[in-house]
Amino acid sequence: MNAIVVSDVTKVYRRYARRKQFATLKSALLDGSLISDLKPDETFHALRGVSFAVPSGATFGIIGRNGSGKSTMLKLVAGITKPTSGSLDVRGRISALIELGAGFHPEISGRENVFINGIMLGLSKREISRRFDEIVDFAELRDFIEAPVKTYSSGMYMRLGFAVAIHVDPDVLLVDEVLAVGDEAFTHKCLDKFGEFRRRGKTILLVTHSLNLVERFCDEALWLDGGRTRALGDPLRVVGAYLTDVEHSEEQTLAAADAKARAQALEVALPTSSGDVTAESRSELATSVGGGPDADDSLPEDMFRAREGRWGSREVQILEVALKDRHGQVSHVFQSGESLSVHVKVLAVEPVSDFAFGIGLFNPEGVCCYGTNTHLEELESASLEGEAEVVFQIASLDLVEGTYKLDVAVHKRDGYPYDYHRLLYTFRVKSRTHDVGIYRPPHHWTFSPNVKFGAK
Repeated sequence: MNAIVVSDVTKVYRRYARRKQFATLKSALLDGSLISDLKPDETFHALRGVSFAVPSGATFGIIGRNGSGKSTMLKLVAGITKPTSGSLDVRGRISALIELGAGFHPEISGRENVFINGIMLGLSKREISRRFDEIVDFAELRDFIEAPVKTYSSGMYMRLGFAVAIHVDPDVLLVDEVLAVGDEAFTHKCLDKFGEFRRRGKTILLVTHSLNLVERFCDEALWLDGGRTRALGDPLRVVGAYLTDVEHSEEQTLAAADAKARAQALEVALPTSSGDVTAESRSELATSVGGGPDADDSLPEDMFRAREGRWGSREVQILEVALKDRHGQVSHVFQSGESLSVHVKVLAVEPVSDFAFGIGLFNPEGVCCYGTNTHLEELESASLEGEAEVVFQIASLDLVEGTYKLDVAVHKRDGYPYDYHRLLYTFRVKSRTHDVGIYRPPHHWTFSPNVKFGAK
């Protein structure tokens, strides 16, 4: 038997603007609807034709970006609001962990608020009295329960709301991103309580950004995107599809941000081939960036504190930089442990014999994760003329999850810059393992037989 059935549910909200007056209740009754006569640009569809069913005793997860309709769906199931069209059927007592402590009065004590909130959630005064000590101990507020709620910290306030809602003993538990209500120890208590609910055959509808939680707890998952169903079914499959889409969006965002940064830094138009370059244009290029043999004052005093930008004489120019994945496709998002190659196209305006190519890798705080150049690696330069390509290959990108930036440079062996691109290329490393630091060395654990771990 299904505890929750959602059939072709649509929820439409009205967009309000100063140019149009609010509809009155009288006009709504006469016209039949507050939104039926509105133009398409005057309405917002929070949900569009969403359908799913949750069997009794199952744990069902809803994932998606902010604004995708997750919380709206939970409010519809809780009965806080009604669908514009479609139907919902929920069987059994509901407890909604949506807006914790929404019924709390700041001027009265925590004790009085527990009774008021419990009654609002459907408990009798006798039932609340029987569970009062358990609620207070779970919230870890024994020393503050007689104090007015207005004296509570936000964490204390939310913990008390969570404790009341979780002890209503519902048939259907609705949860909306409430695991950030305390410290790590309290979060584990909440997870243990969810586990207890599952063992007791309760139905749980969970809205969360914690994808590991969905994979760990849920029997099925729904991915909402712009109010529509994008995927429904096995949590591993749904989460995988969602992550792929997120990476695609991150790819577009990073590419746009990089293009903007380079447009601001690369103010001088670069020639595309040696045939376009004259002695006069070479002089203009060198002068415009403050470069040239007699203009070293343009260089940052401390390279590790320099902001993003570009400098150098442009006697050798960097025309293009592309980051590519293991398939040779341009990318800005990589999985930890995958390969990454940096493809650099350069142009030597005139033949040079003194040159080196350099790469620097930095985290968002400006910490240098790694840096090298061909001179340091004892590659003695001989000649460079016209257009050329340089590829820097990282076989295994052993970095922890995070955002990183690249310096790309071509310079003389003594460091004099021909063309230095500072922090103009961004990429993101993704990992399902949320370790810390910068470097993630290949590793494994070994344990003696008396060390045991439970199934995850």
